[in-house]
Amino acid sequence: MSTEFANDSPAAETAAPEEAIQAEDAAVAEAVEEKQQLIAAQEEAVQYKDKFLRLAAEFDNYKKRMERERLISLKYAGEYIMKEMLSVVDNLERAIAAGQAEGTSAEINLNALSEGLRLTHKNMIASLEKLEVKGIDSIGKPFDPNVHEAMTMEESDQVAASHILKEYEKGYFFKDRLLRPAKVIVSAGKKSAPADA
Repeated sequence: MSTEFANDSPAAETAAPEEAIQAEDAAVAEAVEEKQQLIAAQEEAVQYKDKFLRLAAEFDNYKKRMERERLISLKYAGEYIMKEMLSVVDNLERAIAAGQAEGTSAEINLNALSEGLRLTHKNMIASLEKLEVKGIDSIGKPFDPNVHEAMTMEESDQVAASHILKEYEKGYFFKDRLLRPAKVIVSAGKKSAPADA
C-alpha cells in the first residue's frame, strides 16, 4: 500500500507545479489585461481632457466674440436714429437758405422761412413716428399724473375742472414707455363769482 502511495506522490508533485504555473500564468494574464485596461482608460481620460479643454477654449472665444458684438451694437445703436435726423437737418438748412434769399422782400423771406420750419416740423414728427415715438394728446383730457406734470392751475369756463387747459411742453411715449411727461396747465373749473361784501 505504501508503494501505491509513493507512486501517486510523484504524479501529484508534478501536477502541483503545473497548477501553480497555470495559476501564475492566469495571474500574469489577468495583470496584463488589467494593465491594458488601465492604459486604455488613461488614454480615454486624456482624450476627454483634450475635448474638455478644446470646448472650454471654444466657449471662452464665443463669450469674447459675443461681448465684442454687444459692444459694437451698443456703440452704433443710435445709427438709425441719426440717419433719420439728417433729413431734419437738411430741411432746416433749406429753410434757413430760403429765409435769407437775396433780392426778395423781408415778408417773402419770412414766409419762406416759416413754411420751411412747418415742413421741417412735419418731417421731424414723421421721423419720430418711424422710431415709435408718439406724442401725448393732452388738451381737454383729464389730468393723469402718470403722463402729465402740472405746472399750475387756472380757472376756465370752457374746460372742466381737473382737465388739461394748456400745454407748455408736449409729452411723448417711446413704444409703451413714457419718454417725457407733458407739462400742462390744469383747469380749476369755472371762475367763481366775486362775493358781495
